[in-house]
Amino acid sequence: MHTPVNPFKQALREKRTQIGLWVGLADHYATEICAGAGFDWLLLDGEHSPNDIRTILQQAQVIAGYPDSHAIARVPVGHGNIGTTLIKQYLDLGIQTLLVPMVDTAEQARALVQAMRYPPGGIRGMGGSRASRWGRLPNYAKEANDQVCLLVQAESREALANLDAIAAVEGVDGIFIGPADLSAALGHVGDPMHPEVQAAIEDAMHRINKAGKAAGILTPAEPLAHQYIQMGFTFVAVGLDSNLLMKSTTGLAARFKLGPDAPASKTY
Repeated sequence: MHTPVNPFKQALREKRTQIGLWVGLADHYATEICAGAGFDWLLLDGEHSPNDIRTILQQAQVIAGYPDSHAIARVPVGHGNIGTTLIKQYLDLGIQTLLVPMVDTAEQARALVQAMRYPPGGIRGMGGSRASRWGRLPNYAKEANDQVCLLVQAESREALANLDAIAAVEGVDGIFIGPADLSAALGHVGDPMHPEVQAAIEDAMHRINKAGKAAGILTPAEPLAHQYIQMGFTFVAVGLDSNLLMKSTTGLAARFKLGPDAPASKTY
C-alpha cells in the first residue's frame, strides 16, 4: 500500500489553477460545510485563528471525507526549534501541504525544506502517526518526501528583495503573496489595493512563475480574484469563511432593521 499522492502538489506541477477558501472559524462542523462546497483546497489557519493541534486534526479528518477538496494547514510559525516541532506535528496528522508565514530569506526556506523531509533529505523526526496510518503504510517514510508540499509566504520588503533566491530553493513548491502584511510593509496599512502594492504583487507573481514555482494569493473580492487568475496565479483563495459569515449576517440584519436600501457591507 503506497503513500497517497498529493493531488494539490501534482496540480501545481501541471500548472492547473486551484481555487481555495480560507478556513479560520476553528470548528470542524463549519469546516465540513465548506468542504462540501467544491473548492479545490481549504486552508486551515493556525496563525490568525484559535486553532490548536487537535482542532486542526478534527478538521483534516472532516475534509478527508470530501476527496475533491485538499486540506492545507498554515502553521503559526515555521522558524527555529518551535517551528520545526510544529511542522513535524502537522505532517504527522497526515496533512501533506503546509503554508509557512513570514519567510524572508532563502536560508529560512532551506531550513523549512529540511523540516518537511525525513533523512537523508531533511531532519523530520520519525514516528508512527496518522500520516503513516500508524504503520499500515510500510513505505511511508521512504515515500513521504515526494508527497509533502511546502508553500512559503512572502509578505515583507525583505522577502521581495530575496524572492528570486527563495524561489530557487529546491523543495519550495509555491510562494504565497500575503497582501495584508505586504501592504503594511510597503507603508499602506489596510490598503492592499494601493497601486504600489498591486504593482509589487504582479511583479512578484511574474518572478515566481519565471522560476518555475507556483504563485498563490488570497482576496475576498471576486473581480480581483478573477484578475489574479487571469494574471497567472496558480492557487488563489477567493474567500474566507469568517468574512463570508460576517458579510451575510451583517447584510441580513441590516435589510430587516434598516430597510432594503441599507448600504452593503464592504468587501474588505
